[in-house]
Amino acid sequence: MLPFSTLRGEASGSLLVGRQHECAVLDELVSTVRRGRSKVLVVRGEPGIGKTTLLRYLCHHAPGCRVVSTTGVESEMELTYAGLQQLCEPFLAGLDRLPAPQQDALGVAFGLRAGDRPDRFLVGLAVSGLLSEAARERAVICVVDDAQWLDSASAQTLAFVARRLGAEAVAIVSAARVPSELSEVSDLPELVVEGLSDQDARTLLDAMVTGPLDEGIRTRFLSETRGNPLAMVQLPRGLTPEEVAGGFGEAGALTGRIEGSFRRRLESFPARTRQLLLVAAAHRGQDPVLVARAASHLGVGVEDAGPAIADGYVELEGQIRFCHPLARSMAYRTATTEERRTVHRLLAEVIDPAVDPDRRAWHRAQAVASLDEGVAADLEQSADRAQARGGVAAAASFLERAAELTPDPARRSQRALVAAEAKYQAAAPDRALRLLAITDAGPCEELTSARSQLLRAQIAGATGAGHDAPLLRAAKRLEPLDPSLARDTYRDAFYAALTAGRLAERGGMTEVAAAVRAVSPSPATAGAPGLLLDGLAGVVSDGYAVGAPVLQRAVAGFRAVDDVTDAVLSWLPLACRMSHDVWDEVSWCELSARLVQLARQRGSLSVLTTAILLGLGYHMFAGDIDAAAAMAEEAETVARATRTPLAPYGALSVAAWRGQADRTATLIAGATAEVTARGEGQWITAAAWATALVNNAVGRYDVALAAAERASEHLDELGLATWSMVELTEAAARLGSPERADRAMVRLSEIADACRTDWILGVHARLRGLISTDSSAEDSFREAIERLRRTAIRTELARAHLVYGEWLRRRSRRVDARHQLRAAWDMFAAMGLDGFAERARRELLATGETVRKRTVDTVIELTAQELQIARLAVSGRTNPEIGTQLFISPRTVEWHLRKVFAKLGVTSRRELRDALHESVAPSTSH
Repeated sequence: MLPFSTLRGEASGSLLVGRQHECAVLDELVSTVRRGRSKVLVVRGEPGIGKTTLLRYLCHHAPGCRVVSTTGVESEMELTYAGLQQLCEPFLAGLDRLPAPQQDALGVAFGLRAGDRPDRFLVGLAVSGLLSEAARERAVICVVDDAQWLDSASAQTLAFVARRLGAEAVAIVSAARVPSELSEVSDLPELVVEGLSDQDARTLLDAMVTGPLDEGIRTRFLSETRGNPLAMVQLPRGLTPEEVAGGFGEAGALTGRIEGSFRRRLESFPARTRQLLLVAAAHRGQDPVLVARAASHLGVGVEDAGPAIADGYVELEGQIRFCHPLARSMAYRTATTEERRTVHRLLAEVIDPAVDPDRRAWHRAQAVASLDEGVAADLEQSADRAQARGGVAAAASFLERAAELTPDPARRSQRALVAAEAKYQAAAPDRALRLLAITDAGPCEELTSARSQLLRAQIAGATGAGHDAPLLRAAKRLEPLDPSLARDTYRDAFYAALTAGRLAERGGMTEVAAAVRAVSPSPATAGAPGLLLDGLAGVVSDGYAVGAPVLQRAVAGFRAVDDVTDAVLSWLPLACRMSHDVWDEVSWCELSARLVQLARQRGSLSVLTTAILLGLGYHMFAGDIDAAAAMAEEAETVARATRTPLAPYGALSVAAWRGQADRTATLIAGATAEVTARGEGQWITAAAWATALVNNAVGRYDVALAAAERASEHLDELGLATWSMVELTEAAARLGSPERADRAMVRLSEIADACRTDWILGVHARLRGLISTDSSAEDSFREAIERLRRTAIRTELARAHLVYGEWLRRRSRRVDARHQLRAAWDMFAAMGLDGFAERARRELLATGETVRKRTVDTVIELTAQELQIARLAVSGRTNPEIGTQLFISPRTVEWHLRKVFAKLGVTSRRELRDALHESVAPSTSH
């Protein structure tokens, strides 16, 4: 059949000129969603290419679906969650069916209730839940036009939701320009809309030009419009036959010529019509009453829209809708500066400050022609409200404009600093630096200047430019001005140094420790945070004998805190990390579990990833490899959801403990270049430690020794560098070269004497037994087993049984050896540490005992996500709890569990536990 143009049959959904493929894609999307599966699509293309028309086609070709829409408006990009709230409005009746934290987060974000500032990812979970609930009744299609002009909070949240859709009958379809204009969705499925073919372009052009058209002129039209439908629709309008014959009569880019066409149409309207269109363009138009009230002050009424309606420039269906975003843009830009200010002033006057204070403040800011403290103060209050709703980017914009309008130079410097801090939080470092230039240019107090230096240091660290210890310098400057902020900065400098490890050019652990030790004692260093800094500095500068007791007091202090404020929460990751550096497994267990719980409750996903990895390490040493593997997958899930680069530390640890040498090597090879390019020297240590561990497990001691020596080269890295000395000592002893472990044993002896926990004392005793050459070895092995039995560190206990059994066998005490080796094999097999289990099995065979190799008759592959969901299900979590943890809807959890049950042939969660234990292997797909 003959396709209709964008001007004919659009509302009725007729096929569009030259868009058969695009329409088929949209039809398939609707079909998929109606079958109960989610779809996401970003329609991309240059201005005028037909994106909006395709969205309208979708809206009219979705029978049985509930279609909701929103449109980004350039003038309202500063209003937090404005676009998202419009999209979700029809579903808010179902808000009370969401989990309480999600209800609160979305309610606060939309200004429906008071509460703590919500994390944007918790808001995203709430939106996902709303859509999932609505889709139980009928399929939902969310349509977003001009997505590049959505406010930042809305754009980020919708992108988050789009990535986490699963088994819901929900589609999110957005239209945007080139990828660089909307980076939030740059990785989502796309439908790229290009110019029409020559034949389709001719069909459309012939429909637009009345009268005969010379072939040469037609060819020129087609060449200049390059298949852009809007250009072919708009450019011939209003041109005389002479102008048509001479071409478009305007030079410049195609977008500029299209805008020129809209400008010519505007110029043909009466002045009163243009004034009305200006008011509508300056306001989002969701409240036509406000537009009418503001226009009335100009002596203009809605009836004055008649000429524009007749022309097709706008539609009037309860509110004024422009035919195209460029039409709105031209209605605003063709007005004079004074006309625009007048309109913004009138809109501010008719907006009720009690109902919409932020929109009123923004219009006031656009209306003023000079510095104005009153408007600046209003914008500052709007920024506070935006922050409270989780709109960091909007708050930053309000604060930036407030700084620009502040007449007092000192006050301007202070506001510029606050705005810069907000811009940094909103991931806009370049804008933050521009505002810091305003701060530094004006008269400001020493503390303001020091905070400016601190922010520059934070930006330098975040952008990879912090190689000259800017955090450390900022901390030193803050000491006499704000001891508490200085202490926080030293904490961040320590954490940055731990992450940079051996790659730190300046500002490494020794420099930070020296600076902390040089700070004179003051009340600011009291309490657990001060002790934590002092203890860590003591360990690095003066050794464990000096620093470990202080660190242990600090860790105990954090464990004793009942009310964890945001300030305390910011210290918990470092406290948890130090707990395993003083070999305190009880504190490590308690603090990591608490940190994970708090991060989940508060939606603090930036903290959650660190918390999960800290908890994963504990579970791995405790021998719960299934929990560790689930946490590794969860850490990657959080990183994907937040689009945060994350090296596969968790997966690497799990692979090494399981004895998977090939997978360990693959993970290292795949990540090292990228991770080290980010300056994460701790990855080099982690990779070498994992290599040492996995090769000790499978008995390749020469490889293990070389790797352990590399891993322990920089002892001030602590953590894995220290644990690598354990692997070094075992490998050296098994190779018959105990002298290569002398340095390691001196260090481990110092740690054992200082920390005095059963964990380190047990490990140290085991290593003493390995390097002993006389009968005292047996006493050391027995002491190791006795001490480690009193801990939760089952991996180290099993290894103590193993090396004791190996020692006994080599002395031909086969019966005694079998007892120890059997205990080791049983423990390793139960924990799933297959490398060590196989080593124990070989030793048992050498004693003459028959041991069957662990096999699984039927291995059933589950995807990583299916396996993760199954493990969470058998741990007792409900579908909503699993969904919240994995950032998917309960309905998607239910869908995955049905597939798991079918694969395993079970019908209940009780049966699932047994099936998982023996017959499941993770597949490589997700």
